[in-house]
Amino acid sequence: MPALPSSLLEPAWVQFSALLPVREEFDPRHPLRRHRRRIPDRIVFEHVISALVHGSGYERIASPGCSDRTIRRRVRQWADLGAAQELHRIALDAYDRMIGLQLSEISVDGCITKAPCGGEVSGRSPVDRGKQGLKRSVATEGRGVPIGLISAGANRHDSPLLEPTLEATKDQVGTLPEQVNVNLDRGYDSGKTRTLLDEQGFNGEIALKGLPALIQAGKRWAVERPHAWMNGYGKLRRCTEKNITTVGFYLHLAATLVTLRALIRDARSRYRWDTRPTTRRLK
Repeated sequence: MPALPSSLLEPAWVQFSALLPVREEFDPRHPLRRHRRRIPDRIVFEHVISALVHGSGYERIASPGCSDRTIRRRVRQWADLGAAQELHRIALDAYDRMIGLQLSEISVDGCITKAPCGGEVSGRSPVDRGKQGLKRSVATEGRGVPIGLISAGANRHDSPLLEPTLEATKDQVGTLPEQVNVNLDRGYDSGKTRTLLDEQGFNGEIALKGLPALIQAGKRWAVERPHAWMNGYGKLRRCTEKNITTVGFYLHLAATLVTLRALIRDARSRYRWDTRPTTRRLK
């Protein structure tokens, strides 16, 4: 059974393959040029998607036509190219042209997940008895589409991660509107956060400490929903990657799939195409 429906996998692969360099079937450095053929990128990409969705180790998803070492090596190459980040940028551009990003309302929040193998961006988790954990800080637009994200150790506070998250958002979507409301929870209730928002020219709607969160939840639901969507990917719930570049690769790949799902969902009532899903929920 495929890890993703074809309506998601095919457009993601078409754009992803366009970002990869052209490589020969045989390594030109080999003296005879008749050694084992290079595994096609499409086959490796499908294995990477399976690793992302199921969270399985590379040894478990390896097949006779694609070894675990090939998957690791190719993921590291793609991560160094920044292919997943560029793919996420392309998906955001497509959503903006077809539906329109609501960049006047931005919500930011962090989420802590497991990182049992440690690594460059892991830290002692305050919600998991001090075990190694990973925190991702995500910024979303008004409908809940992830537009900027970074990774850090689970022991990092949300407030210092706000500035790099906003910078990552600008890198992905470009120039923001003149009037932007940034919706934050009580973890960002500090003078440092307000000073940062004033310097950036943003209006901050921050929940105050000491008051019930339900009363002042505001528009922060937009960032809670994509966190739940991204936690649906096993590789993010329990990240076993140690390299910060590889962690970012999987984060942006998951954000791309979340964006594509949102694009197909919102476009069903506006456009018609031959491969249009028959159901609103993509399984």
